[in-house]
Amino acid sequence: MVATTPAPPIRNARIALFVVFGLNGMLAALWIVHIPAVTERTGVSHSLLGMLILLSAGFAIIGMQAAGPLADRFGSRILTATAATLLSLALIGPGLATSPVTLAIALAALGIGMGMLDVSMNAQAVHIERAYARPIMSAFHAFFSLGGLAGSLAGAAAQRAHWSIHTTLAVSAAVGLALVAICTPRLLPHVRATPAGESATPPTEDDAAGLDAAMDGQPIGSEEGLSARRDRAAVGAELETATRADFSRKVLVLGVIAFAVLMSEGVAADWSALQLRDRLGVDVGSAALAYVAFSTTMTAGRLVADRVSGKIGRVAVVRWGTALGAFGFGLIAVSGWLPLTLLGWALVGIGLSGAVPQVFTAAGNLGSATAATDMSRVVGLGYLGLLAGPAIIGWLTKLVPLTAAMAVPLTALLLCAWAAGAVRTRTES
Repeated sequence: MVATTPAPPIRNARIALFVVFGLNGMLAALWIVHIPAVTERTGVSHSLLGMLILLSAGFAIIGMQAAGPLADRFGSRILTATAATLLSLALIGPGLATSPVTLAIALAALGIGMGMLDVSMNAQAVHIERAYARPIMSAFHAFFSLGGLAGSLAGAAAQRAHWSIHTTLAVSAAVGLALVAICTPRLLPHVRATPAGESATPPTEDDAAGLDAAMDGQPIGSEEGLSARRDRAAVGAELETATRADFSRKVLVLGVIAFAVLMSEGVAADWSALQLRDRLGVDVGSAALAYVAFSTTMTAGRLVADRVSGKIGRVAVVRWGTALGAFGFGLIAVSGWLPLTLLGWALVGIGLSGAVPQVFTAAGNLGSATAATDMSRVVGLGYLGLLAGPAIIGWLTKLVPLTAAMAVPLTALLLCAWAAGAVRTRTES
């Protein structure tokens, strides 16, 4: 089948959302690179900072859960613009904070903005991908990574130029607001979440069809007609309940996959350098190469994952990608040689790169009228995994060596490979 070229408004929406994803990554990175300056300015200890970051993460999850129903009601375009505006303005807060209390308030606002934007921009991405009729989700996530890189470099450059923290964050917020104003009109407007070719209504069963036939020809006020209609309504309610239960189970499975994949990603981000140093005793500079290998292949993989998904299908991307990630963790666990360990972290990066975008796409294409709400639950569970993964490894290191603790993400990814069929949508064979 020959692929059709999307109309200009669809292409413009895709470009605009690339910018939004990049903006999200950039703003997050600008906050991260200024954490040392913020802690010095507010007099916050490392332990208290950890609690405040956890507080921000909690508010991010609240923002995610609020964003789903709001996007279903008002549309992902409006909510994406609102969330991006909130996040841009909230970035100023940490730069103005002068005490632990004001920093806590600032990080709560920052967390809500990040959480709402994560859900709303992914819901808009599903909408655009549906209009394209081919996989494009992974590229959006690649732009988030590229935006994070740009934000890190910009923040480092501002610090080297001796810009004050509130000046840097205020300028960044202004850039964010300008980009939101430019991109919002180009995003796609609100439509019902039901994918083309799929129905959100319950399936027709033989008993329902039989009751429909029984109603035909019956007088409206007759006892037989009323009885048939009551029975038909009862069957319809049961079918609708069963359909909602199917959606709920699918959302749960997708959420568990997102939890496991993002848990593994969090482990790689936070523990890769420490694992390499602990296992091989290398210097700090060499140990940092572990995260470089992981993040480089992660970003590169997201840039090509859409084409791969278009050729082999989203199920295969998740199944073989998570299996490759598990193999990478296994290689890391047994390797005693620096190049082989770096290869292991590189395989983890490329294996995980395409999985989460496929899961989010599947969540947004369940055929439910509450697609954004479904996605918010999946994204929320994934975010919990991102937070929980590093903590779980930290706890385990009290019992086993750090390298042995890599068995946790390895096992989780093997389970993801086994459950990969959950990302198949009804339009796929």
